[in-house]
Amino acid sequence: MKNYRETINLQSQLNRPTFHDVTQEVKRIVKESGIKNGICTVYSHHTTCSVMTQECSHDQTYWGLEYLQQDLVDIMESIIPKCRTEGQYLHPGPEHIDFAMNEAKEEGEWTSLNTDAHLRSVIFGRSESIVIIDGELDLGQFGYIYFVDWDYIRARKRVAVVNVMGEC
Repeated sequence: MKNYRETINLQSQLNRPTFHDVTQEVKRIVKESGIKNGICTVYSHHTTCSVMTQECSHDQTYWGLEYLQQDLVDIMESIIPKCRTEGQYLHPGPEHIDFAMNEAKEEGEWTSLNTDAHLRSVIFGRSESIVIIDGELDLGQFGYIYFVDWDYIRARKRVAVVNVMGEC
């Protein structure tokens, strides 16, 4: 059994969720791993991000989101509304704000108003595992891998971790 790990560096955008198509980079990593049969896990350390497999919609909104991604954002807005003001959700409470300001050295109290992003990440999960057969990801005919940053509060550097395990 062999294990191979690489990271993909990403940049999120301000004011809206950011979807990154990481499919080709993950395929490259699987190929470089030399693993022929096994499993590839793509995951995020960030608690406001998700990894998902989905069809590419091809058509895009003026903001650059694929139509299917925009539909997903719209549905999430109706289920978990964007955090617009303190007190809208229980989180973050005063102890968390104190931690963010004094321990984590955040930029301002407003950076903790991302409860919606945390909840969305919980629903979609922070990882996807894809089977590798004969050195290829088994994504099906239309499968793509997306890294999603639900936190629109500020633009940030993000990291997707790709772990490949299996037999060569």
